[in-house]
Amino acid sequence: MSIRNCAQPSERFLGRMAHILSAERLWLERLLQEKQTLPVWPQSSMEQCEHEVEDVARRWSEHLAGMKAEHLEQPVSYRNSKGEPWSSKVGDILIHVVMHSAYHRGQIASDMRAAGCTPAYTDFIHCVRQGLIE
Repeated sequence: MSIRNCAQPSERFLGRMAHILSAERLWLERLLQEKQTLPVWPQSSMEQCEHEVEDVARRWSEHLAGMKAEHLEQPVSYRNSKGEPWSSKVGDILIHVVMHSAYHRGQIASDMRAAGCTPAYTDFIHCVRQGLIE
């Protein structure tokens, strides 16, 4: 995580990263019809965030590996953080998870630059073209 490379990492950076990871876990738990295990805005250490990155990525990879196109249209019923009942299509949830993460990662990058730190490189298309990710 580029936050670790910042000379004086802000609680704001870490708080937003913890929120991203918690939200990613929360939506996966909703898709799997599991009980919510973390608050939406947890207080997490750098080490907890690093562990969560690995665990959430592994769990999402496992879930998505078995998904078929027809699953994207299936509705998922859940309760939001206010306890209100909702239902959303799997495909809409997946788009939300990606967009939510990108939004907060942009905030972290902006905050890091303002603090004189260098944020993670996030140009997806460039990374794909350069073979940095598949």
